Amino acid sequence: MGRPLGIKRGNRKRKEKYDAEIEEGEREQEPQPKQLKADDVSIEEEAENQEKQSEEVEDDAVHQLEGIPLGPVQSQGSKNIGVTFVLEKASLEVAKVGKTYQILNSDDHANFLKRNGRNPADYRPDIVHQALLAILDSPLNKAGKVRAVYVRTEKGVLFEVKPHVRIPRTYKRFSGIMLQLLQKLSITAAGKREKLLRVIKNPVTQYLPANARRIGFSHSSEKLVEMQDYVAAIGDDSPLVFVVGAMAHGKIQTEYTDDFISISNYPLSAACCINMICDAVRKHLKFI
Repeated sequence: MGRPLGIKRGNRKRKEKYDAEIEEGEREQEPQPKQLKADDVSIEEEAENQEKQSEEVEDDAVHQLEGIPLGPVQSQGSKNIGVTFVLEKASLEVAKVGKTYQILNSDDHANFLKRNGRNPADYRPDIVHQALLAILDSPLNKAGKVRAVYVRTEKGVLFEVKPHVRIPRTYKRFSGIMLQLLQKLSITAAGKREKLLRVIKNPVTQYLPANARRIGFSHSSEKLVEMQDYVAAIGDDSPLVFVVGAMAHGKIQTEYTDDFISISNYPLSAACCINMICDAVRKHLKFI
């Protein structure tokens, strides 16, 4: 009788020991699902961090623009002629691509545009970028002869660019600036209250000089002129407003222009047209 009891006792002890091992094993295995969840959370956090980094890159572009020193503008010559530029139909459209908002362009968003039934060739924000660089980097602007620059997008959003602003040279930074401008409606200089770029109300005519000569440009115009002679014939008493298209193809259709001219036998880009305009006015004012 003692033998079976000993076996039972031994089995009971073994079972108790085995059960304790199972309980300990279960306790050790319990936190494993939590670790998997933690791994999933870390993956989500990495994705969120990547999004935040992409947003910070755009914000850095804005801060870099805000930190750019404003160049001094000096007025040369005794003539009071002033020039205003209006860039029409600029392709600056904001859309949500994936999880971020971006300025649509034909290079980076061709598939996205095709899926939405749009022509990628119509989305060329680089044209307005080159046009702004041509205006702001011109000797005419550095001499203080450019009074104002206005840009109206294809969607009808109108904004002003101060002539003493230095627009970013690279398209990536420029795209980030335009995105922030269209979302925040203005960009101010660092340490100053002056708004370097700001969205304003339509129509653009309320910001133009009352006695200005408003001139539109298009290759399709039947009036072909030599730009320097055309400027000289206007005289020095009337401010000049030049309206140039900032789109890939087509022509501007504005009701506020007094004249509609062509300055070359060949179709020109917006930047090339602006260079010819600035050079003609500079030669008329006789300064280098």
